[in-house]
Amino acid sequence: MTNHRTRVLAATCMLLATVGVAATGCSKSESSDNKADASSSASDQAAQQQVTTDPTASSGAGCTLTAYGAPKLDLKNAVVGFSQSEKEDNPFRIAETKSIKDEAAKLGVKKLLTTDAQSQLPKQISDIQDMLAQGAQLLIVAPLNSDGLDPALKAAAAKHVPVITIDRKINATSCKDYVTFLGSDFVKQGQRAADAMIKATGGKGQVAILLGSSGNNVTTDRTKGFLDEIAAKAPGLKVVAQQTGDFTRDKGQQVMEQLIQSKPGITAVYAENDEMGLGAVTALKSAGKNPGKDVKIVSVDGTRNAVQAIVNGTYNAVIESNPRFGPLAFATAQKFYGGEAIPEDVIISDRAYDEANAKSSVGGAF
Repeated sequence: MTNHRTRVLAATCMLLATVGVAATGCSKSESSDNKADASSSASDQAAQQQVTTDPTASSGAGCTLTAYGAPKLDLKNAVVGFSQSEKEDNPFRIAETKSIKDEAAKLGVKKLLTTDAQSQLPKQISDIQDMLAQGAQLLIVAPLNSDGLDPALKAAAAKHVPVITIDRKINATSCKDYVTFLGSDFVKQGQRAADAMIKATGGKGQVAILLGSSGNNVTTDRTKGFLDEIAAKAPGLKVVAQQTGDFTRDKGQQVMEQLIQSKPGITAVYAENDEMGLGAVTALKSAGKNPGKDVKIVSVDGTRNAVQAIVNGTYNAVIESNPRFGPLAFATAQKFYGGEAIPEDVIISDRAYDEANAKSSVGGAF
């Protein structure tokens, strides 16, 4: 009987809609749902956008087109190269590359060249040189390491091609080897992760740190920020292990499995990215422990899987590191080609997730 009435109501709604009659009763529920979905979608989209900090906090006098010695360029008629550093099996890298591609398409960039160094420095150097040979007039580079890109940077400088670096800083001279760095304050990320850990643990316990890959400022700065903050605010929270997980889930799991055996008293884990943290969760579960409860977990990135883990109760906090650089990278390039001085560092502000906001914020995570 109910199915019959539903079919009749649906048929009536379709008929009324066909003749242009306002079928308020037929559309009420659907309309309400659509409004809720639209509101949620708008909120999620707003949360996804990168927001820069106060420009006065950026360092350096600023780099201009004239000072850099590059020719003026209309991006719509330009060939732009994007060099990705790591394998795109990491949500951060997937979101980062997608953001660059989406923004290039939105702006109508004539041609976007994209490469993936597969976590190999020699390949990233070769990738950049190849893009220059293909006529790249602007380079957006996500460096694998802070050092080692000199041959690629020299090749770009020889052709007067500006280089914008994102998400990792390089040890080079701004406005000579590159224009600017766009990214987070990684020391502050470490400090915020420490604050979240202190809150989750009550400032007591034994902490293991899953370090990122060596050779870049992200790992160095996230470690320094965390250690300094713990030392200053929570002397009862002892760091008993620091071991690299290379920013990968598999390695994070392997390291955690070893630490469970060698350091059975561990009550907290600080992972310098979400992938390692999620690997640690798997290891802890396999060992019969309750991550998020027996062992507190705090990490950095803001992937949807990690934020959902907070909702599920197996994680405690995540400090965001927003990978959606497309709009900021191209907006910075447009300002540069328009004659504006670009700061040496353009720093973005990052969100934080915990049990108070994870459920409502998971839709905005990447």
